[in-house]
Amino acid sequence: MRAVAIDIGGTSIKAGLFIDNKLCKKKEIDTEALKGGEHIFNKVCELINSYNNFDCIGISSAGQINSDEGYVIFANENIPNYTGLQYKTRLEDLYKVAVSVENDVNAAALGEAHFGAATSEQDFLCLTYGTGIGGAIVINHNIFHGLNYSAGEFGALITHGNDHKATWNYFEGAYEKYASTTALVNSALLLNAEYDNGKIILENINKQEVLDVFNNWIDEIVIGLVSLTHLFNPSCIILGGGIMANKLVIESINDKIYERLMPNYRNVVIKTAKLGNDAGLYGAVSPFIL
Repeated sequence: MRAVAIDIGGTSIKAGLFIDNKLCKKKEIDTEALKGGEHIFNKVCELINSYNNFDCIGISSAGQINSDEGYVIFANENIPNYTGLQYKTRLEDLYKVAVSVENDVNAAALGEAHFGAATSEQDFLCLTYGTGIGGAIVINHNIFHGLNYSAGEFGALITHGNDHKATWNYFEGAYEKYASTTALVNSALLLNAEYDNGKIILENINKQEVLDVFNNWIDEIVIGLVSLTHLFNPSCIILGGGIMANKLVIESINDKIYERLMPNYRNVVIKTAKLGNDAGLYGAVSPFIL
């Protein structure tokens, strides 16, 4: 089986060719998201055209995705004119092969389920921390999509009720406003304008003021994870996103979470995602190569 995998993010589009379940010939290009949906579709086709003799195509994409019909249900203004883009029907018509389309966080969770940190888990939650917070619910190694293919919007979990107003901004008072990597950076920037990314912040963790900001951020992460654990009672939670690769972050979460859980929920295991930036590629083609 030769499967082309495409992972479409707001910043870059990654691609690879799976040959006998092994990822090779990886490529990456800029998304140029502000040029809109049709521009992105053309870039995806350029990447697909760079591979030969493939049997199927797996697409992982930002936005809310109807994975049965293979199109973008909704995308925000970060990618203009992306809502409604029909990947499955258009690509199947162009290349005469089967096409699978999935949301990027769901695809990453599938990658971890079948090839990464969750291969021994049947049911688990997956969260990614970055600009916002993405989530996925995996049951029996399959994604639980919900009624409108939008289950797992953990970033919108209200963790600060006093800050949540009845407005159009559904993320006021929500988890990602306080626990995303963006939230950490925003807090650190109040200390020093040089603290503009997670890596620099962690490099300065020996400074008490930075450590205080970091610990407050860990508390915010744990608040959400405690709620999700009590809601879902999962055996495992996989945490992804670049900052979660840092050992100190995972250790700090594990140091704080268990004392806040009811006793019969404390057997949940918190793990770091293993596949890194390749998780979406693995998940995109998992329907074809398993």
